[in-house]
Amino acid sequence: MAIKSLEDLRKIKEQAKSATAARHESGTQVIVGMGTCGIAAGARTVMTAILDEIAKRGLQNVSVMQTGCIGMCQKEPLVDIVRPGEARVTYGNVRPEDVPTIISEHLVNGRVVNDLVVAKL
Repeated sequence: MAIKSLEDLRKIKEQAKSATAARHESGTQVIVGMGTCGIAAGARTVMTAILDEIAKRGLQNVSVMQTGCIGMCQKEPLVDIVRPGEARVTYGNVRPEDVPTIISEHLVNGRVVNDLVVAKL
């Protein structure tokens, strides 16, 4: 898109703001282990699937962050879900195809997906 006016620039700014909103801190947090072991196990594609699913559902008050090694390399990719007032839940061996279930069950409906849980803190 060619920028021909200040209004065009403002539209691009708003689109970028919407696209990156999920990466800012807010109520519920989704944390993806992006250490070397996580990346080697596929954490980048899991992170992309999470951002896509959250955007597709139009979820608000959800921040997606990355962290270094979580310490359970054999269970990578690891995804932590932290909902306000609830225990932190770590999902392991997460594949991109698991993401819609985790988002719909845990983030939207508050039900932990026990088949994928490796820890609750």
